[in-house]
Amino acid sequence: MQAESIRERNMSMKKYTVVLSIAGSDSSGGAGIQADLKTISSLGAYAATAITAVTAQNTVGVRSVHPVPPSVVCDQIAAVMDDLAPDAVKVGMLACSRTVEAVARSLERYSPRLFVLDPVMISTSGHRLLDADAVDLMVRRLFPLATLVTPNLHEAEALCGCPVRDAAGMEAAGRMLLDRGCRAVLIKGGHLPGNRMQDLLLRRDDPVPRWYAGTRIDTPNTHGTGCTLSTAIATLLAQGRDLTQAVAEAKTYLTRAIAAGASVRTGRGHGPVCHFHAPLALQGRDDS
Repeated sequence: MQAESIRERNMSMKKYTVVLSIAGSDSSGGAGIQADLKTISSLGAYAATAITAVTAQNTVGVRSVHPVPPSVVCDQIAAVMDDLAPDAVKVGMLACSRTVEAVARSLERYSPRLFVLDPVMISTSGHRLLDADAVDLMVRRLFPLATLVTPNLHEAEALCGCPVRDAAGMEAAGRMLLDRGCRAVLIKGGHLPGNRMQDLLLRRDDPVPRWYAGTRIDTPNTHGTGCTLSTAIATLLAQGRDLTQAVAEAKTYLTRAIAAGASVRTGRGHGPVCHFHAPLALQGRDDS
């Protein structure tokens, strides 16, 4: 009777919007799981995690990477999926082929409706975070499952095998990634030269490219920007935005986070952004 009463009470209560981040841990707190937790929370959703690797890193660079056993990664995903039923999933650093395989198998099993893939391959300091075999497996197994894939220019170059240095190169790379199985791809232009930057959204179901322009903020504090953007998009999708709107709002959130953290010194290298520049209360929703 007690168990039945708990079930009835749970069914009558509001639910949080839940976002699951599957990614590596950053000991300095600026990127990876830690950045994802901050982003999801600041946007008013509930964050769950599955840690794929433990990294020893700071604002200067990555010292070491220790992958979590794939079976434990699968168990973390299953534990969250079976109980919390996430509204969206974000996948970041996967570390090795065995982890890519484990995550792909889990996502094929649970088929999340919304899934944003940030193909983390190279750190800001140049540390290789995913070997070639793992990249190929990620393309074959995860790209077709993803709602959106979010490579930066360096990752787009590595994925496509050609230079991506300007708007024309971004569009060519995006088209190539759509041909390789992506449903939608956001090529991030943060590494473009000059003060004007632009990101490009391409969708298989929409032939018209959509550009998002912005002005560069003069700051070294950009650690975790890719993690933050992809997680913000996943969170906003979970909250009901369409893809175009989610990307636009996520970019606004990230721009404000960079601006808020631009003059704050944290560490000796690329410091973090300020995720809680405009925190929101954790939002529940009424599904009744």
